[in-house]
Amino acid sequence: MQNVDHMTSAGIILMADPRIAAIPVHDDGAPLADVRDCATLRVSQLWADDAGAFAQVRTEVRDRLVQAAAALPNGLRLLLVEGYRPPVLQKFYYDEYETELRVEHPDWDAQQLRMAASRYVSPPEIAPHSVGGAVDLTLCTEDGEELDFGTRINASPEESAGACYTGFPDLSAEARHNRAVLCAAMGEAGFVNYPTEWWHWSYGDRYWALATGASAALYGLVADR
Repeated sequence: MQNVDHMTSAGIILMADPRIAAIPVHDDGAPLADVRDCATLRVSQLWADDAGAFAQVRTEVRDRLVQAAAALPNGLRLLLVEGYRPPVLQKFYYDEYETELRVEHPDWDAQQLRMAASRYVSPPEIAPHSVGGAVDLTLCTEDGEELDFGTRINASPEESAGACYTGFPDLSAEARHNRAVLCAAMGEAGFVNYPTEWWHWSYGDRYWALATGASAALYGLVADR
């Protein structure tokens, strides 16, 4: 596993960086909206929940997803896997991963564990998914066949030996091309990528604000539902 100090020195701002928590939030009050109502978007059932929270995002995020989908080459579709994630679920995922790291690295202190955990799961209090601003997604064909991105979606840094990082250099030409196509479409629609996860894109959250130079985040935590 990569050393946390190496990752930060390489220019990757991790989600646990204090600069992200320091970003103020001016929630614009936009409600969550279901992306399954958008004909141009495809939605995976991989992380489906009974309440349908996984398919919800803030309204402007949904509109920007439609914009990104329209920018894709003919024959390709966005395949959304997860949008909104209730804070209680975010905390469960974070605690679970941090515990795994603590077992693997008993010499790490609390700050090292927090920084390393945030490569893969955001600290609950600032999680982009829990504000309705983030999506985990990939690309598929019109027939629903997922494209090759070099790793499965939601592969951990340990599982993928770092290939989950968006800019990982040792990829096949096909996977590199597919990542470039996704990056172009999502970037054009105003999303920012979390560089440790090629599939994670957000708009309006604190990470987006830091990455774009916005004075404040547009979305705060949405209550559990």
